[in-house]
Order: sequence, then structure tokens, then C-alpha cells
Amino acid sequence: MTIESKAEKQFSYCRVERIQSAGEGSRVCLDFVDVLDPEEGVLVGNTGHGYLLVLSEHAVTPTYPARPFRVNAGAIHHYLQLEQGRTCYLGELQPGDFVPVWNTRTQTQRLISVGRIKIEKRPLLRVDCRLGMQAISVTVQDSDSVSLYANSGRIDAKSLKPGDQVWCAPDQAGRHLGEAIEEYIREL
Repeated sequence: MTIESKAEKQFSYCRVERIQSAGEGSRVCLDFVDVLDPEEGVLVGNTGHGYLLVLSEHAVTPTYPARPFRVNAGAIHHYLQLEQGRTCYLGELQPGDFVPVWNTRTQTQRLISVGRIKIEKRPLLRVDCRLGMQAISVTVQDSDSVSLYANSGRIDAKSLKPGDQVWCAPDQAGRHLGEAIEEYIREL
């Protein structure tokens, strides 16, 4: 079962400022029960300041075959943007949970059930971006199978460089058990 709805989210492009190795860590692949479009992915971030769109593994790369049902969503600590401004950690997801999958072309989302969650140790990259004064970042696998949506189209994590513009959903920091709250919070 999938449920499609028009996006209520403001999207923008943020500028990649820095990319650095984050060492080895636990990364999470989400295998959905449906095939995703090349323009679809999930919104994840290191903090509640905002999220980047990590696309489905729809592209064939020199090292990986296409897996259009999968999103290699990044480090286990990531916030995953859910509906109505809620979040959860990637490490909290369970098979059977419904996750919003966003389409860059139509700016719609559809809720799709997760069929399998695959967590493995992999080398990671931290990608720090800026939208005005707001810092937005992700920690993703250092792999050509991980793609973000840039103003020039799909770009894999290994090809990212400072100055690239990637699709983001800015947000307000401050979460308690996944619910947005108003409080002083400093997240880096």
C-alpha cells in the first residue's frame, strides 16, 4: 500500500561547504516494498536544522548494480523526516514502518512500507552544507551508490565537491522523541 500526497514542505538548494571522512560506522539501507523512481528518495540529516534528499539506488555505477527499491540512507544516527514535522532515528525504524519517499520532479511524497533494513559497517563521509546562515549536514556512505539530488541532477557522494548545490528541506532544530518542540538547542 502506498499513499501519495502533495508536499507541504519548503525545498531549496543549499551549498556544499565541506566534505570529510567520518571513518567507519554503521550505515542503514532501506529496502522498500515498491520500486522507486530515479527522482525519489528520503530526507535525512545529522540534526534537526534540515535534511538532504538521498535518492534511490536507481543508477548503475561502476561498482554497484541498480537497486531501485533501495535507499542507502546514511549513518544510523540520522534523523529521518516523517510526516507532520516528526522525525525518527534511522536506527529506530522497523520493517513494516511507512516512510515518506519524496519525488523531486513532482514535489510529492508517497508513504511506502519498508520491507527490510540492512545495517552494515562502511566508510562514511560527512557532508556539511549551508543555506544562508543555517547549517545542514548528513553522514553518508563513501560510495558511488549513494546519490543526492543537486541542481544539476543526481550526483553521487564520491563526486560531491564544495560549491555543489544540493536539494534540502530546512527545518527548525528542537526535537523530543521525534516531535518538534520549541526550546533552546545547540546541535552541531
